[in-house]
Amino acid sequence: MKTNGEITVAAATTWLPETRQTPDTVGTTAEDAGYEALAVSDDLSAPQMAELAARAALGRAGWEGDSVRLLLHAWSYYQGHDFWSPAHYLADRLGAGSALPVGIQQMCNGGAAALQSAAAHLLADPALDRALVTTADRFCPPGFDRWSGDLGVAYGDGATAVLLTRTGAGETADSAPAGGALRLLSVASVAAPELEAMHRGHDAFAPAPRWLSGQVDARRTKKAYLRAHGSDGYRDTERRALRTLVTSALDDAGLAPDDPALRLVVLPRLQGPLLAGEYVPLLADLTRAEPVDFGRTTGHLGAGDLLAGIADLTEQKLLAAGESALVLSTGAGFTWSCAVVRVPS
Repeated sequence: MKTNGEITVAAATTWLPETRQTPDTVGTTAEDAGYEALAVSDDLSAPQMAELAARAALGRAGWEGDSVRLLLHAWSYYQGHDFWSPAHYLADRLGAGSALPVGIQQMCNGGAAALQSAAAHLLADPALDRALVTTADRFCPPGFDRWSGDLGVAYGDGATAVLLTRTGAGETADSAPAGGALRLLSVASVAAPELEAMHRGHDAFAPAPRWLSGQVDARRTKKAYLRAHGSDGYRDTERRALRTLVTSALDDAGLAPDDPALRLVVLPRLQGPLLAGEYVPLLADLTRAEPVDFGRTTGHLGAGDLLAGIADLTEQKLLAAGESALVLSTGAGFTWSCAVVRVPS
């Protein structure tokens, strides 16, 4: 999706709990686990963490909650109540009574889907000028084993928030917005729904959550799928999707793959060996931008990887004026997304 520099990221924040769980606590090593540590919430629920991330973003941008007109909240796991809307909870808690609250459920690509949806709303509706996108997940027992409940990823707790607005009158894609915010140049997504069974396996449809097992076990369903179909099909599909994704995102942003101003590619927070063996070599064929991995001490943040990547770029000031970055995300289903952001010169 092309934005023509008309969308500004006014603020981006990540809220992480202080507690870190290291691999040795579960009898393994950082090399084998693929992470140095995972962020763990000892008490706060996912929506409570999202509120903290959103308040930090609003404060950074100098916005009041009642100025937000659209609130999109994305998640991949349980939000603390069985039959309930966390998006409406956040709108109420933040004083965003004039906002339309919407829940986005696209598994771990949900934050990217929400960002793309918010940008589309801003571009399409002249009456809408401010949008808030949040994500939050907490992968705690007894329902989830954050270290060994999945293949290729371990899960950390945390929340993210991004504020989007239309580029102001008189501004261009290359003029600097207030507060050093970013321009969102494009967002692209590619799906492969034929892979949905990787998280379903051969299980029958159940009448209630965790009916078949007391704990989420994506490792089991993935193994069942791979036994039936092999791994080559998935890997080939993923490589094709990533090539299409990055090419499309760069084209929509008006950037060449070898543009010297394209500095970084922010990787999804998957296990280190998976990134090194699959993502990094493929991306090296597509762009000269340097891959960066922010997930070693947080774990995969569920729906929040892409928004957390944008927040890391801004908070660590990793891009100079005029420089751009790709930020990647992936989620079960499968869907892959890529946002292109730039620091205006």
